Amino acid sequence: MIERFLEYIAVEKKYSENTVLSYRRDLNDFSEFLLRTESHQNFSEVDKKIVRNFISSLGENKVAKRSINRKLSSLRSFYRFMMQLGEVSASPLAQIQTLKFYAEPHSPFSVEEMENLTDEAHKPIKKDALKELIIETLYQTGMRRAELTGLLIENVDFENLQLKITGKGNKQRIVPISNDLAARLEQYLEFRRPSTGNEGYFFVSAKGRKVNDKFVYSAVKSYLSLVTSKPKKSPHMLRHSFATHLLEGGAEISKVKVLMGHSSLASTQVYTSANIEQLKKVFNQAHPRAIEKSKDI
Repeated sequence: MIERFLEYIAVEKKYSENTVLSYRRDLNDFSEFLLRTESHQNFSEVDKKIVRNFISSLGENKVAKRSINRKLSSLRSFYRFMMQLGEVSASPLAQIQTLKFYAEPHSPFSVEEMENLTDEAHKPIKKDALKELIIETLYQTGMRRAELTGLLIENVDFENLQLKITGKGNKQRIVPISNDLAARLEQYLEFRRPSTGNEGYFFVSAKGRKVNDKFVYSAVKSYLSLVTSKPKKSPHMLRHSFATHLLEGGAEISKVKVLMGHSSLASTQVYTSANIEQLKKVFNQAHPRAIEKSKDI
């Protein structure tokens, strides 16, 4: 049943390879739990109590609440699929609530930190400059790591200074790029090794293979370590900084939503929390009550 579900989300729903792998891991974890605690792997015999025991087991093994919620989300989708097939009449997760938690806030990189990081990136492109170019592309476009590794040569439009990015659910969006980044990307193609078995991908390794997620993460972490002491150094934090710097520069949140490829405005609004100090400053300088209070002091 798991394989039928994974085929469904991959073929019918067109979920990305990484998303399908994530579902597979979550469902396999639950399947192994069933075998270990219930001596069977029959999903149709699962009830609410078993799901709660699964949650407790994950908690006892120090699994983060965010990860537990993701596993519950995977199970919900799986049981909706089983209901559609008539394998079960109701989902055992119907009355299971997601766990509440407060995500640890991570500060985006400052404009100064990004300027220090990209000073070297503005030099003429060299054969060994792939990592710097990847970082600059992530920061200037706000694309996700998987979107960058999956970027095709045909989707880089040098004439119109834009990229066609394929995001979650195979949804595509157009993101503009600067003249400088376009020039660097074009120069990279002159030195880029021809693809081997991965025809069409823009970013390839020295062996001509499509760059993978691990390569991108390692590049970002190593280079950011040179300019910042912030604990979180990842491709997502470059995406976070992209959105934050746009908002700080006066961009409308609805426009940032489109550039980020978010399906809802709520996803984009999380980046406004990083601007609270700036918002306080604006309030103190502009709101009548704040101005009156400052005069009295």
